[in-house]
Formats: sequence, C-alpha cells, structure tokens
Amino acid sequence: MIVKGIDLGNNLILAPMAGVSDVGFREVCSLFGADATYSEMLSCRAMLHNPQKTKLMTITSEYEKIKIAQIFGHESGVMADAINNPLLAKYDVIDINMGCPAPKIVKNGEGSALMKDLKLASQIISACTKVSKVPVSVKFRLGFSKDISLDFGRMCEESGASFVTLHARTTEQGYSGKADLEAIARLKAYLKIPVVGNGDVVDYESYKRMLDTGVDGVMIGRGAQGQPWIFQTLLGKTFEGNKFEVIERHVNVLRKYYEESWLTLYLRKHFLWYVSGVKEATDIRLKLATSPSIDYSLELLKNIFDN
Repeated sequence: MIVKGIDLGNNLILAPMAGVSDVGFREVCSLFGADATYSEMLSCRAMLHNPQKTKLMTITSEYEKIKIAQIFGHESGVMADAINNPLLAKYDVIDINMGCPAPKIVKNGEGSALMKDLKLASQIISACTKVSKVPVSVKFRLGFSKDISLDFGRMCEESGASFVTLHARTTEQGYSGKADLEAIARLKAYLKIPVVGNGDVVDYESYKRMLDTGVDGVMIGRGAQGQPWIFQTLLGKTFEGNKFEVIERHVNVLRKYYEESWLTLYLRKHFLWYVSGVKEATDIRLKLATSPSIDYSLELLKNIFDN
C-alpha cells in the first residue's frame, strides 16, 4: 500500500493500543516485520496545554519504519492546531481515532462517540487534512450500535482521509464476538481510498481470512500482545529465537526513558502476556503479577524460557 508516496511495505501494521504499544514494544514488533507502527492515543488538548504529559508518549525508535501518530479529541480547531505540533514532526502519518470504545473517551464525545455525529466527524477530518503536511487517516468501528461503516467510510473519503482502518465491531460489542469480515470486504469494495482491516488476526489462518476481504493492509492488535514475533509468523517465517532476549530488549528500551518505579507496575501486564500459554509458567504468574522489581521479574522469565 502506497499512500501519497509513503510505502507501507508488507502492509502489516501494529495497532494503536492505549497502555500497550509503548516505544519498546513498537521496536521489537518492527524488528519482527511490522512495517508501520502506531503510537498510543494522543490527546490533542493535552498536547496543546500539557505537552510534557504527551512527550514521553511520542518517543519513537530508530527501528520503526513508517511511524503513525494517533490523535483523539472532539474539537476540530484544537485537533487541527495539534496536527503541526513539534511533538508530531517525526511521524509519517497522522491518524484520527474515531473508534475507541473506552467509556471515559466516549463520555467526552471522543473516539467512537464521533460515529454518532457524522457532521462533526467530517468537520474534524476536513480541518486536520487542510493543515497537515502528511497523510491523514481515520480508524473507526462498524458504528456505535449498528453498522454504518459504509456511510462513515464514504464521509471519511469525501472529507480528505488518505486511507481508513475498520475494526469490524460496534462500540457496544467492545471486543466481544467476532469481527465482521464481510463488512470489511464491503467497505473495501465501496471506497476508492485504501482500506486496512482490523480484528481477530491472531495467526496465519486468520491473517489469510483477512487478506481474502481484499484489504490493502492488515492491522494486528491484541494478537501481538505477548508475541511480537507474530509479524514474522504472518510473513511465513518461523520464530526460532530466544524469547527472553526479546523481552529483555523491550524492557531495556523503556528503561532509557521511564522511572523504574512506574515501569515495575506497567510491565507486569506485558510479562503476563509473554508467558500466556506457557505451561511452565503456571506457578509463577502470581509472582509476576505482584513482582516488586523489574529485575526480579526478568529473573523469573529467564528461568522459564531458558528451561
């Protein structure tokens, strides 16, 4: 997929995941074959009025190939002003989040709440595309409570979006049920701009089913949690490396930027994802979930994967 001269390579994309897609995780996913990576969701209002809060979230890795910043908000003027914020200067694409189902985002009229107001959503996209020096994309869901993805996708196209990503569930579904691949196929056939498919890609078989919809790119979210090497697997290669070394690299990148006390708590979920499905880890999951230090967690993980 090539968007305004930007080549997304193999079209395998790491999804934006709040509290998950940190710079260390993005680095290891990039090394395993993700050719485009998204930041976590960045608040446009925070970017303008409290940039220090956003600064850490906009750190990138030299190993990321195509870097995409995902912004969210509900005020077209504020979002347009944020587009050219120096914090976003290093990014190749700006993505507007119109699909997040988190209650605290929705109650502010942001994320997927914008799918209930096509006029406002269009105003936001138009305002952002008019001032952006890089392509602007939009990520959205089927709809809030029912499927309006064709109308919403056409609105995005007419408002100036360079491509769209569809997570094929409604807001009310959250992450339950199955992603509607037929809806993704319909959207791809309906629009002229590229369409990226998102939802339930966790292995090669599900990846092939997503490709069968005709999409231009495939976004991987929860399927990458605890297994950043999934991108290598989807490219037809077998991961034969040392999993502990991957974890250690992830951690070491983050240690360059974050305080140890904060990281100790933050990394617990990543460590639990890394041992998901590992039978030998059954007895130490509680220890990882309550670990007093990163080094203690790493010692536990090294013992698991070395054995």
